Amino acid sequence: MFRKFIDGNAASLHLSALGHGRRDFLARGACLAGGAMLGGAWLTDAAAAGSVTLKATHGTGLCNCPFFLVKERNLAQGVALDFVTTPTNADIAALFGAGVVDVSVVPYTNFMTLYDAGAPIKVVAGSGVQGCVIAAQPGITSAEQLRGKTIGTFQADTLEMLPYDYLKKAGLSFKDVKVRYFGTSPELAQAFIAGNIDAMCHIEPYATQALKSRPGSVMLSNGVDVYGANYSDCVLAVREKLLHDNRDAVKALIKAMMVAQHQEEQDRAAAVKDTVGKYFKTSYDATLDAATKQPPMIDQRANEAFILGRAQNLKELRYIKKLPGKEMFDWGPLTEVIKENADLYGQLQRKSA
Repeated sequence: MFRKFIDGNAASLHLSALGHGRRDFLARGACLAGGAMLGGAWLTDAAAAGSVTLKATHGTGLCNCPFFLVKERNLAQGVALDFVTTPTNADIAALFGAGVVDVSVVPYTNFMTLYDAGAPIKVVAGSGVQGCVIAAQPGITSAEQLRGKTIGTFQADTLEMLPYDYLKKAGLSFKDVKVRYFGTSPELAQAFIAGNIDAMCHIEPYATQALKSRPGSVMLSNGVDVYGANYSDCVLAVREKLLHDNRDAVKALIKAMMVAQHQEEQDRAAAVKDTVGKYFKTSYDATLDAATKQPPMIDQRANEAFILGRAQNLKELRYIKKLPGKEMFDWGPLTEVIKENADLYGQLQRKSA
């Protein structure tokens, strides 16, 4: 029944041009999350006996690098990833909420909008930390100088939370600026480089490339000044049905993400070489430079309070109706993987323990 729903609405789910108003975003998310109640995500048997293929969506920032390495290097034992291409950033979360895919690396803010709309999903691990950057055109050097200016970002994204909190810290609000929403990462970066917007909040490696490409541009914040080190950006989330039906596949994926983190930490150049171009639409040099600014961190259990704290922003911006609780997380599989792979865990540079 749900497959008929998806097939019958393929144009609106995958290919339609999206409105950039907050109302469009909310209506679309609620519709897709509601549609998910008609049926769960599905698994496809892989060619190899005993293995499964998980359909997945992902973002465009370096926080996704561990996820990309899992696929490119076949790191998940008995599990393969089938990435579903999405036309805009909004579709990444929407298709996950609709049950079109089993798993997603997604900004924790997008996750909370889907969770609030009733999607049966759980956060099971982290992916990347830091890497959110507020960049401004030459001559703009403070939050106060953003007053009346246009800031580009994405809806209900971690990249909307940082300028919201950055301005709040300076005694300002979104009422003091003009917020312009974009559809894709390259689109936002190009608008900034061309001087069509006064400032932007973007993710690495696009932020680094844009700053290098726009002489005199200024980095106003990298998030650490607002949130502290190792703040969350993207998380690994799965459908509850997958957790129930194939917990071992979820654990295999989490372990593979930890292996990818270790590999990236040991050889960032190789990690960038295996992912730039195909996943990151930036130059090799800019991506390598940016890699240290948004490092992987799979065990983000210590960031639970930080993530839940940002929910108040989402409520104030009317993306969610009620504040979520700890029940949106299921750290069980991650905890088991850590216990079963103590040597691997001990080698990771960033972790909660």
